[in-house]
Order: sequence, then structure tokens, then C-alpha cells
Amino acid sequence: MIIMYGIKNCDSVKKARKFLDENNISYEFHDFKTDGINPIQLRSWINQLGWQKLINKRSTTWRNLPAETKENMDETLALVVAEEQPTIIKRPLLELPERIMVGFSEKSYSELLETQG
Repeated sequence: MIIMYGIKNCDSVKKARKFLDENNISYEFHDFKTDGINPIQLRSWINQLGWQKLINKRSTTWRNLPAETKENMDETLALVVAEEQPTIIKRPLLELPERIMVGFSEKSYSELLETQG
């Protein structure tokens, strides 16, 4: 089962959902804003991807962080910030049986179709 994590009004999430829907790929959608985030799962993602890949430094949430927080960001602080403000997590995040994918590109999702086929 594929689980997509993100927020409903994110443009990248909208594109990814549309792509999956148009290609008849079943998935469950988990909205960070309404469903929250599991800290154990967050730790697992950081362990697998690294906090640098998981945290979206181009997001409004990142830009609104205090300068001191951004300057001192490390794995521990990333866990705390992402748990408190999950919109800082790069979106969409796809949790697949064998791996995790972050972000949306039609090419990577097309490759996903081939492997999930």
C-alpha cells in the first residue's frame, strides 16, 4: 500500500495526486494539517533520508523560522521542528513498501508505475 503524506492545498501534492489518480494507482492520503504526524515515523524518515533531504528549506515554514533555529539546524532540531510544524517536511512524501520518495516529478512517478506494475 502506498501512503502519500502532505497537505491538500500544496501544488506539488495536487500534481502528485492527479498523476496517481489518472494512472489508477491506489494510495492513502495523510494530511499533516488534519491528521498530524507520528514522531516515531518522523524519526524513521530522517533515519532513511537524512534531515537535509526531508526538510524543505524553500518552504514558507522554513523562511518563518528564527534565524538562530535555521543556523543551528541538525537532526535533533529537525525532529523537533518537523513534529511541531510538519509543513516544513518536503512534499509530497510517498511511503512505499520498499522505500520512501520525497517530492514530485512525473519521471520518478512514471518509474514508480513500472516497478509497482
